[in-house]
Order: sequence, then structure tokens, then C-alpha cells
Amino acid sequence: MAYASKDLSVLAYANGFTLWHYTTIDLAADVDTAGYFNAASDMLRVGDIIVANTDTDGTPSSGFYLVNANAAGVVDVADMTAVGAVDTD
Repeated sequence: MAYASKDLSVLAYANGFTLWHYTTIDLAADVDTAGYFNAASDMLRVGDIIVANTDTDGTPSSGFYLVNANAAGVVDVADMTAVGAVDTD
């Protein structure tokens, strides 16, 4: 798959910062590839955070991506910081 604009939505905006939500069937490692969010380069700013649900049709994972670069239409996010990755019970 690839980035789908219909799956990116604003959760909150304040002081030049936006908290986003994104859901996809893509793997977390694919989403954090430089260029994945290029189609949203006009909306995403360095420092924005994306709360994501990935691999929703397989083994779902959730976490946070930090937009760490956006220049000349190329967006990069840091590797996902997972939430709830370990379940010992």
C-alpha cells in the first residue's frame, strides 16, 4: 500500500503544533520510510506527532511518529515509538 490522505486526520492543533492520527494496513517499518508522507508535505510540520495504528489487517501495532524532516516536499518521520508492544500476561 501507500499513504492514503483519507486516513490522516487532525486530533489537536495549538501553537503551530499538530497532533495527527493515521491508520493503515501498511507495516510500521514502511510508514517510517522517508517519502511515505510526501503527499501530505503541505500539512505536516517538523515537530508534529502522528499517532498511528499500523498493520491493521494483520498483527496490529500502535505508536507515535515524530515528523523530523520536511524539505522540498520530502517528509521523513522517526521510527515508531511503540505503545503496548509487550503483553506479559
